[in-house]
Parts: sequence; structure tokens; C-alpha cells
Amino acid sequence: MALEIHADGLFDLVSLGALVHRLDSGVVPFRKATECRIHVSGGEFNVAANLADCFGQRTAVATALVDYPVGELIAERVRAMGVTPIYRIFAHDGVRGPNMATVYSDVGHGLRPPVVFYNRANEAAAELGPGDFDWRALFADGVRWFHTGGIFASLSESTTELALEALRAAKAAGAVTSFDLNYREKLWRVRGGLPAAAHAFGSIADLADVIVGYEAALERELGIEPPETAPGSPLDADYFFALAERMHERFPDVKVFASTLREVHSTNRHVLGAAVWTPEETAVVPAVELEVLDRVGSGDAFASGLFYGLLSGATLEEAARLGWAHGALVTTYPGDTTMATLAEVRALAAGGSAEIQR
Repeated sequence: MALEIHADGLFDLVSLGALVHRLDSGVVPFRKATECRIHVSGGEFNVAANLADCFGQRTAVATALVDYPVGELIAERVRAMGVTPIYRIFAHDGVRGPNMATVYSDVGHGLRPPVVFYNRANEAAAELGPGDFDWRALFADGVRWFHTGGIFASLSESTTELALEALRAAKAAGAVTSFDLNYREKLWRVRGGLPAAAHAFGSIADLADVIVGYEAALERELGIEPPETAPGSPLDADYFFALAERMHERFPDVKVFASTLREVHSTNRHVLGAAVWTPEETAVVPAVELEVLDRVGSGDAFASGLFYGLLSGATLEEAARLGWAHGALVTTYPGDTTMATLAEVRALAAGGSAEIQR
């Protein structure tokens, strides 16, 4: 594989993204909720948290934090997951913010899908921009992998510019760079919708070594012309590989395209596989039926397992299986970040079962 990964560094991975707290009413629709669980999340943070907590990697997150009780709650969870924080601290005026973003959700059930909506008004992370972090000093200490995603890029023009600034610094320092095409229509609506997202994502993808995103994202968010032959199903790896070939024509410096392959039969019954493409080889993880408790964060879990495999020198197939297994396991836990152990991930990746462990 063409990825060149530093053997060592102060951090195995640094993420740039926003931290949020998700209020989860479980199977009760949020409009009828009487109680909620609080999960600390963020698409980019989740990758760093999973790599630290499950895979034992040294990770950090560059982000905004507001100095008020919600910020303190979030900071406690960052520490608990073993992630080093690199904060720009904001004061809270008690009336207008700035705030830590709130995400509201229920997990749905059966025929009723999960519903997610937001309050990101006056979000501190949206105020981040170029110059807020000393990338030269950070990368001088050694960073093996740098990761960011489309959710952070969606928050404002300045967060898109900050992502580009960080990626340029990471590439100059020789770190592997990755980008998650996690498009959220509700977030981009106020910034010009899909055309604005496609423009931003295209600029970011030019600086990425690794892109994670399901096939519809490649077509929709990056405007890649789909292959002539329609996919046989959402689990069609050959279609994904054909799309990746077209991606590579537009973004020749990207070395890895990866995606879960998911067929949703109901909220609680999915069929999940995975596919990873490089110019030299491909890997497919055969799809398996899952009983899903909470699917939020499973894409980030796939990415973190895949990245761990690549960071640890695994073969492409091994890395794909680690990503798939970790993503599958995270659907069985409440919340956005991992509760799995590395031994559990390795066992499932090797074909383990759900038989009781005594």
C-alpha cells in the first residue's frame, strides 16, 4: 500500500472537530420524552476517542470548549476516553453563549427510524478559524495521522478554512491525512446546501490521503459521475470499487477509499459489510446481519478500527475486518463512542460468535 506512516510520534492520531452533547430519549420519540441520556460526541472526536479507549492509541482532539457546566461535563468525558484535549477556551456570557452544541435524538424502533435534530445556535466551534491552533508546534512533536470531517467543515466558512489550514500543515509534516465525508443536510442547508458542501469537500479531499464515506456520498457530495451499471444492492462492493476508480481519477493523491456497505431492513435489523480500495489492492468484508441497538457513531467506529489496522501495520484485509468488526460492535452499545475491547474486536474480526463467554 502507498501509505507512508511514521513509525512513531507524540500522537498516533490528532482529530480536528466540534464536541457536542447528545440528548438521547431512547425508544421514546423526543417530543414525548420525559428523560434523556447524555452522550458526548462529535464525528471527528469519536475517532480519536475510539482509538484511545479501545485500541490503546495516543490521540488528541483540537476543538472549542466553553467555560461553563456543559463544557465541564464534556471535558470530563474527553478525559475519561483518554484523549488529550487541545482547546481554544471560550467564556460564556449566560445569555447569548457561545454554547456547546446540543444534538437531540431518539433511536427509533422497528419500522420507526431514528430521528436526529440539532441546536447549534451560537456554537463555539463554529467560531474557530485559521490561526487558532499552532499546527507547526503540534506536528513538530510528531503526529502519525491527522483526521477531520465534513461535520466540522459544515459549521462555518472559517471552520472549512481551518480544516484546510490543518491539512496543509499535516501534509507538510508528513502525517497521513484523512477526511470523513459525513454530509449532514440539516447543517449545510443554511450555507447553500449540497453545492456549497461539494465545493468545500472537493477542496478538502484534494489534501486527503484517506477518504471514508459511503458510496452515495462519493456521488452526491463530491459530484463523482456514477458508473454506468447500477448497483445490485447497497452491499455491492464491485459498484463501490468502480466508483472509487472514478474518484481516483479526480483525486489522484488519495490512496485509500473506504466505506461500510449497509442494507437497512428495519431500525434494528441491518446487514453490514465493508469495502476498502487502494490503487494496488482491494478488500471486502462479507456482509453479516446485525441486531442494532443504536447506530449513531458506527461509521466513526468503522473508521477508527480501519485506521488502527493501518497504523499497526496490518494488511489491508485485516484492517478492513478490524474496522467492520468495531463498527458492528458499536451498534450494540448506547451512545456514540466505543465500549468494546480490542480482544472483542479481534475476535469478531476473526469470525467470533455471540455465544456466552464464561
